[in-house]
Order: sequence, then C-alpha cells, then structure tokens
Amino acid sequence: MKVALAQFSPHLGVIGKNPEIHFQTIVRARRDKARLVVFPELSLSGYTLMDLVPEAALDPARDPALKKLAAASRAIDIALGFVEEGGRGLFYNSAAYLSAGRIIHIHRKALLPTGGMFEEGKFFAPGKSFRTFASLFGKTGLMVCRDFLNSGSSYALFSGGADVIIVISAAPGRGFAEGAAFASSRMWELMAEAVSFFSTAFVVYCNRVGFEDGKAFAGGSFIFGPSGSRLVKAREMEEELVLADLRLEDIRAVRKNRTFLRENRPEVVLRSLKGIIDAPED
Repeated sequence: MKVALAQFSPHLGVIGKNPEIHFQTIVRARRDKARLVVFPELSLSGYTLMDLVPEAALDPARDPALKKLAAASRAIDIALGFVEEGGRGLFYNSAAYLSAGRIIHIHRKALLPTGGMFEEGKFFAPGKSFRTFASLFGKTGLMVCRDFLNSGSSYALFSGGADVIIVISAAPGRGFAEGAAFASSRMWELMAEAVSFFSTAFVVYCNRVGFEDGKAFAGGSFIFGPSGSRLVKAREMEEELVLADLRLEDIRAVRKNRTFLRENRPEVVLRSLKGIIDAPED
C-alpha cells in the first residue's frame, strides 16, 4: 500500500489556511494512488502557538474543518496534528487518524518537552497512554514527536502488536552534519532504525519544515521497513510530498525469523516497573 508524507510548513495560528493546504495535498496524494497521507505535528495550526493555544483548539466532535477532512477520508486515510479541546479548560497536542469518513483514533502527546527552546508543558496537558488501533495497514500506533524519543512508548505499541507506527513531528534542526543535513536529524533516524528492527514494524515519520519564532524545522521525513532498513527519505528544509510502497507481507516475512514479538513478556516488564516505582527513595 502506498503512503504519502506531506512535509510542509503550516501557517502559524492562521487556522483557515491550513485545512485548505491539507485538501490540496490530499488531492495530490490520491492522484499518486496513495492509501494514506501523513501530515506533521500540529499541521492544522503551526507549532509555536503559546498563548494562542486556546484560540487554535478544535473540538473533534464539532469542528467543521475536521468534519470535512473526515469526509475526505472516505477516499484516502489521513493522519494529522491539531490542538484538541479536551474540556474543562484542558488542551492537548494531538494526532488524529481519519478513515472511512470518521476519526477512528486520537492520540494525545504524552511526553511534552519543556525546557530550552520548548515550552509545551506550559500550554498543553499531557496524554496518558499509547495504544494500537485497527487500520487498513493492520494494527497501527500514533506518536507525536518527543513521544518517539522514549523507548517505553515504542515498547507499549510493540506490545500492542503494532504493524505500523506513525510519528508526526515538528522537530527543529540543530547542529550541522555532512552536506546540508542537520546533526539532530540523525537522532530520529537512529531511533527509527532501532524501533523498526526490534518491533518488526513499519515506522512512518513525517516532520515539518519552515521557520517559526527563530526555529528552523528540519524536514527529512522518512519511512523504515520492518527489517530496520530505510525505504525513503525526504529532503531537509524543503516542502515535499514523498511516496513509498509499504509491502505488508514483509512484516510476516521478517517475523518468521525475528521472534521478538513472540518472546515478548510485558507482564514481566510491568512487574519490574512497579517495583521501581514503589521502591522507597534512597
């Protein structure tokens, strides 16, 4: 099945413009025979919202733009990012998966970076779980940016039997590597290589580009296959629609010989973690 990564630069806080970009990109992805199009973190609003978070928040059950995007998912599955109005004055940095005309899963970013150039914990409430859901691609999991840099979140989706792990991101570029690449981009690829290899799942990572509040977002979106090999990578710092074929039969082929999922014992890990959490402080 063909997947499209929509690496672009959202308009910060201009909520009316970003849905139209999504619809235009969906048309292009459908023309290229994609079955899923993935957008970056906070693709409907831009990233550095800060005090604008309440103004950008959308109610998934009522928002007209989300309803129109859900209707578009009758022809192609869609993964996107938005500020979710959670009720009681709480707002979440959320990812939504749309399919068959409705939102079938929402993941709320659980690991909110707050320090240095990041201030998410000041404006967003944290999500509380990582879980898989059924999609065209089998069992699927969603993460938002920093969630992916914690091995526990990937392990939770692995234990949930994930066949595809989708990560939407707004990762800035920092440092310089060979050529025009950012040094920080290698960190995301190393994590994807390890997670795809040991979870024997596809890892689909869509990062944004552009500039906001002095931050340069790196791009470099990619997909890794269940064998741990990279299938495709977008350019850095440029808007691009990148496509790749996900051969779902590759999952079974790899798992025949790589028995990590069959050998997995989440109950042992849970007991160990409880012991760590409940242990008295030194």
